[in-house]
Amino acid sequence: MQIRSAEFKCSNTRTEKLPPPVLPEYAFIGRSNVGKSSLINMLTNKKGLAKTSQTPGKTQLINHFLINENWYIVDLPGYGYAKVSRKSREEWERFIRYYLKNRENLQCVFVLIDSRLEPQKADLDFCFWLGEHGIPFVLTFTKADKQSKVKTLQNVNGFKKAFLEYFEEVPQYFVTSSENQEGRDDVLAFINDVNGRFEIS
Repeated sequence: MQIRSAEFKCSNTRTEKLPPPVLPEYAFIGRSNVGKSSLINMLTNKKGLAKTSQTPGKTQLINHFLINENWYIVDLPGYGYAKVSRKSREEWERFIRYYLKNRENLQCVFVLIDSRLEPQKADLDFCFWLGEHGIPFVLTFTKADKQSKVKTLQNVNGFKKAFLEYFEEVPQYFVTSSENQEGRDDVLAFINDVNGRFEIS
C-alpha cells in the first residue's frame, strides 16, 4: 500500500462526535511511552502527524487521522502510568472502552508492546479484555532498533508464552521500528487486506 495522503481530522472525548462510521478504522493503543505517535508517523511517512512527547500520558483524546481519504488511523490514549488524577484515568478508560466495544466500523486494534521489556501485566490484561469482548486485535512490538534482534526475539517469545496462559493461540503480530521503518510494509499490507473486505453494515 502506498500512502498518498494523511491528515488530522478531529480530536474527541465524546464518541457521539466521532466521524460517521462509514470508513474502516484501525485503533492504535499501548502503555504510555510505548512509541505510538512515532509509529503512526512512520506508517504514514509524515513526520509530525501525530504529536510525540517525552511525557507519558500526553495523548488524552481520541484522535482521528484520515489516510488516503478512505480509512482512518485512530490514536487512543495510552493505558498504564500517567501523571494524571485517578478520576481522569477512569474517565479515559470509560470512553476508550466504550469506543472499542461500540464503534461499528472498527476493524482491528493494534496493541503496541515495547519489545525491550519482558511481559507486562497491563498489556496482558488489556489483551484479555479485548478477547473477552470479541474485539479483533493484533500485537505490534515497537522499538526493535533499540536492541539486538536476538534480544527482541527473546522478549517476543516471552510475551507469546505468557499470552498463551490466557488464550489458546497468539494473534498475528508485527515487529516494528520507527527509526528504520522495520515492519512498515507488513502492517500496511495487513491493513490493505482488511480494507479490501470492508463493508458498511
